[in-house]
Amino acid sequence: MTTKEEWIEKDLKYVWHPDTQMKQYEDKDFKPTLIERGEGIYLYDIDGHKYIDGVSSWWVNTLGHSNPKLNSVLTQQAQKIEHVLLADFTHIPAIELAEKLVKLAGEPFSKVFYSDDGSTAVEVALKMAYQYWYQKGKPEKKYFVSMTDSYHGDTLGSVSVGGIDIYKKIFNPLVFETLKVRAPYCYRCPENKVRDCCRIDCIKDVEKLFKTRHNEIAAMIVEPLVQGAAGMRMYPASYLTKLRELCNEYDILLIDDEVAMAFGRTGKYFAFEHACIKPDIFCVAKGITAGYIPLAATITTDKIYDAFYDDFSSLKTFYHGHSFTGNPVACAVAVENLKIMEQEHVIDNLQSKIEKLKQCLKKFTTLEHVGDVRQTGMIGAVEMVKNKSSKEPYPFEERTGHRVFKEALKNGALLRPIGNVIYFMPPYVIKNEEIEKLTEIAYNAIKIVTEQN
Repeated sequence: MTTKEEWIEKDLKYVWHPDTQMKQYEDKDFKPTLIERGEGIYLYDIDGHKYIDGVSSWWVNTLGHSNPKLNSVLTQQAQKIEHVLLADFTHIPAIELAEKLVKLAGEPFSKVFYSDDGSTAVEVALKMAYQYWYQKGKPEKKYFVSMTDSYHGDTLGSVSVGGIDIYKKIFNPLVFETLKVRAPYCYRCPENKVRDCCRIDCIKDVEKLFKTRHNEIAAMIVEPLVQGAAGMRMYPASYLTKLRELCNEYDILLIDDEVAMAFGRTGKYFAFEHACIKPDIFCVAKGITAGYIPLAATITTDKIYDAFYDDFSSLKTFYHGHSFTGNPVACAVAVENLKIMEQEHVIDNLQSKIEKLKQCLKKFTTLEHVGDVRQTGMIGAVEMVKNKSSKEPYPFEERTGHRVFKEALKNGALLRPIGNVIYFMPPYVIKNEEIEKLTEIAYNAIKIVTEQN
């Protein structure tokens, strides 16, 4: 029988982990945690230790691990048809899911283009927007605008519109040129304003760019309300409202990257609902299958779709596709996921948990090395700083966030940090008392680690 140590040895021999410096595992006291199973909000390792999944396993799990209803649908669909190409063929789960997504998003949305993951959904949106303007007789509208410190995925197109150096800098010779505007960062406001007491002056950067270069700009892509990989940086919905107005004024498409935020994470099905707007194109993935199977969708309107609708002689076809586009098993699970959310009133039931998380986050403000505490829906974030008065961050090489992660893991919580930010993004099935436990473990871990510095 293979022991845990032997499995880990094989892992380090054969598996190259994502976003991971593998050399760290030379530390004999720190190895990958070997997870054997999951149930609800908990993950169980091979030794039987359990951990609260405080980050929904990279933001994907919404209805808890090993959900019986999703398990059943997955098995049933696999017994019918596991996969069929979606070019010239179709199947009921793909049709049913597309209809549900369009109805959830509301008018003017009408068309769903399937792909496999969030990065790919963004690639689809970028290509769709560019080809739209090309076919409208405006090939000069070829630039994309995105925010500083934005993250839209790891494929080359999505990296191009991203703004975080560690994901992009080395690949600069491979990516296409984009335009950047300052992101709203309320804790470190570029306009020196106070959160919730400003006129969204930071959007002037966008307005200035649009005014001078709108004839060259195809679209602006944005992470709605929360810049995830930047450290769960949050900004008000009114910024999105004003951005939509500017896109309308200057005839620029608005692409909304809802990959991390859709399906309840902000307290509504889609983050753009908070701003009372509709983008021209939006992307979903992660929570679409409640974390079960990779699936993504790029959703748009007849305005965009009609520009591609013609005979083959015009070459207006959108030539983009993937082998697993609209996989039947993934679509069936996604349909069941949305049925559960509707029938069990998941969004409505989140409101009390959102309030509980808000209350539990207050205690972090008392810690000497916590500079900012922020929340949007079922996302909470705690930004640690070396100096609270000056907002001086901890140096990268001190790996303060990683040390908090290790301390929390010892006490039964999975809290994978983003730099100096510890965040909470648990499955929606978490109970109020479990929110208390999760945040208490994090509080103690931060206190222990920062007092050691």
